[in-house]
Amino acid sequence: MERETRQRTAIRAAVELSDRPLSALEILESAQEQVAGMGIATVYRNLKALTESGVLTVVSLAGANPRYEATRHGHHHHHFMCTECERVFDIHSCPGSMLDAAPKGFTVERHELTLYGRCNECPPDAERAGA
Repeated sequence: MERETRQRTAIRAAVELSDRPLSALEILESAQEQVAGMGIATVYRNLKALTESGVLTVVSLAGANPRYEATRHGHHHHHFMCTECERVFDIHSCPGSMLDAAPKGFTVERHELTLYGRCNECPPDAERAGA
């Protein structure tokens, strides 16, 4: 196992203390509060090591940059992506078994669900247009 550096500790804390999956840039901004001058290459290098070691999990959403969350949050859950600010949030409910959604004779091994819309901090279209 690789040694625990100040940078790695700050990166790990940024993800573990967040209540939602973070992008590499969000992690960088948070980790820089602990380690000034940290660069994005350091973040990516440490994210790779932390995901390979199983500490972090990658959240991959179609058409979006990867997000990272603590593996302890790795229980089955889904995600909501705000189409305005592009932040990703955990959804802790699940519609349940998707067996009936698969074509006849197919076997469902797992499923992922992503909802898209506006988060509660982003104004509706009418407010942005000045209406």
